[in-house]
Amino acid sequence: MSMLKSDIVEIDGTFVGTAILEGDRATRRFYAAHESVRPLHNRALPSLDALKRQVALQFRHAQPKASSVLVKQRS
Repeated sequence: MSMLKSDIVEIDGTFVGTAILEGDRATRRFYAAHESVRPLHNRALPSLDALKRQVALQFRHAQPKASSVLVKQRS
C-alpha cells in the first residue's frame, strides 16, 4: 500500500507529527513525532481538522503551565 498524501501537524509552532491520508481518501492516521502526543500515535480520525483538534488538545494538556513551573534564582 502506498501513501497517498501526508500533512505536517504543527501546534503552537511545534512540529508534533504527520497526518497520513488513508486509502478511503478521507480518513487521516496520525504519526506522532513529539512525546507529548505519543498517546495518539496511529489514531485514525475522519478528517484532517478532527485530527488536528484532537492533537492540539493532547499537546496543550501535556504542556506545563508557565505559572506552575518554578524558577530557581541565583543568589
